Amino acid sequence: MTTTLSRSATQVGQARGIGPRKARRNWAGWAFVGPFLIVFVLVLIAPVIYSIYLSLFRDQLIGGNAFVGLANYGQAITDPRFWESLGRVVLFLVVQVPIMLGVALIAALAIDSARLHWAPLFRLSIFLPYAVPAVVASLMWGFIYGTRFGLVGNIDSFFGIQLPAPLGSNLVLASIGNIVTWEFVGYNMLIFYSALRVIPGDLYEAAELDGANAFRIIRSIKLPALRSAIAISVIFSVIGSFQLFNEPNILQTLSPNTITTYFTPNMYAYNLSFAGQQFNYSATIAIIMGIITMIIAYVVQLSGTRKED
Repeated sequence: MTTTLSRSATQVGQARGIGPRKARRNWAGWAFVGPFLIVFVLVLIAPVIYSIYLSLFRDQLIGGNAFVGLANYGQAITDPRFWESLGRVVLFLVVQVPIMLGVALIAALAIDSARLHWAPLFRLSIFLPYAVPAVVASLMWGFIYGTRFGLVGNIDSFFGIQLPAPLGSNLVLASIGNIVTWEFVGYNMLIFYSALRVIPGDLYEAAELDGANAFRIIRSIKLPALRSAIAISVIFSVIGSFQLFNEPNILQTLSPNTITTYFTPNMYAYNLSFAGQQFNYSATIAIIMGIITMIIAYVVQLSGTRKED
């Protein structure tokens, strides 16, 4: 009787996934996830940990590389160059991101409206700049902006006038914003357009039966359906703004007096590390920017989730 009950319990346990089968299934799952975890640890976790480790040390005249705790973070808090570069990218974020997302939203709504002829051609044309590498785009626009050899310079010579220098101190941030907008409007447009394509057609039919016009449909159906897509685009744009590096770094050779080595926090960290040999302080700037970016991205994601609820 006891043997029969034991066999029955074993069979029930095996049927529920308890016993040797569960162990084998768990190892099989780790075998699938393992390669990703190894790459994730090597390319993300390990560099972050090493950067935090570097930020706790400092090269000193006496004693060499010594442990200083949070002294580098205290130096960054009082560093005017860091705050100037951070304020510049915040201004860039506040002005450029709404313009870029607004243009992308209008383009997505126009293509989805079914009133635009050759819609696939427009969609491809708007998305095509995203395929251009940032370095190539910066060089191309840099030659357009040039007052001595570029398009602006040629217009000045042909008409005998003097246009405002796009890479001057007053317009350089707007010029960089124009490049970034040109690059990423198509990317965000594709996100919005993909979200619009999954809206059920029954909603449009019901709205038409109720006499809703095109603007009412946009306001009551399309825009609410785009909340998640807009939140994702805002998060990506926030991260991209705080990571601003390629465009000002390439344009610095064309306008060295306007674009300084600390024009953005990433440029500041890069030049501290590779030009100033201040690896520890550079790691500190990178860690601080990573924390600021995560906090702002989380706030944006949280606000987007609340709107959906």
